[in-house]
Amino acid sequence: MALAHYLIAVPIEPSPKSPKSSLLNPPFSISSNSLNLFPSLPSKPHKQHSLFSRFRRVTHKAKAKAQEPEVSAATDAFTQFKHLLLPITDRNPYLSEGTRQAIATTTALAKKYGADITVVVIDEQQKESLPEHETQLSSIRWHISEGGFKDYNLLERLGEGSKPTAIIGDVADDLNLDLVVISMEAIHTKHIDANLLAEFIPCPVMLLPL
Repeated sequence: MALAHYLIAVPIEPSPKSPKSSLLNPPFSISSNSLNLFPSLPSKPHKQHSLFSRFRRVTHKAKAKAQEPEVSAATDAFTQFKHLLLPITDRNPYLSEGTRQAIATTTALAKKYGADITVVVIDEQQKESLPEHETQLSSIRWHISEGGFKDYNLLERLGEGSKPTAIIGDVADDLNLDLVVISMEAIHTKHIDANLLAEFIPCPVMLLPL
């Protein structure tokens, strides 16, 4: 390394005896060993590629930071429930398996987040045409109390001629609800139209598989 430093520090001058410079006789000569002493420098295209890669990384980080508030808002929407809606559309006086599962899930979420519960019983027929309607209401009260709740809202939307999905959307909109809990059973039995959920429901919907 000492030898290399010496050779670089000393300038190479033409010999005083050499003739005038020409294309055939250069004023001085540089040995191949001297050429090897100079480190190779990266070419401009390589430097441009490096800068471009660095720019892409900075841009990617900027985009990631810009999306953080959106992700945070979406997370808050699914973790800060204050009022839950439980629609019940089946006619089983003792409640179907899907309805019992929806009640258990709703009460568990309400206990976890300290939220209120509204139950809406929906049927296309009038109350007079449902002889076991009172038995169904008693079953609903019992299962909700099993989940640890005694104070909740119970609505009945019977024989109104509207689609159940539209009724759910109206209630969710009127009460400014945060989440609707529905069992997939209600969709399989055609009581709720899954294609209309996005059109009528103004808040997040939790679909529970069987």
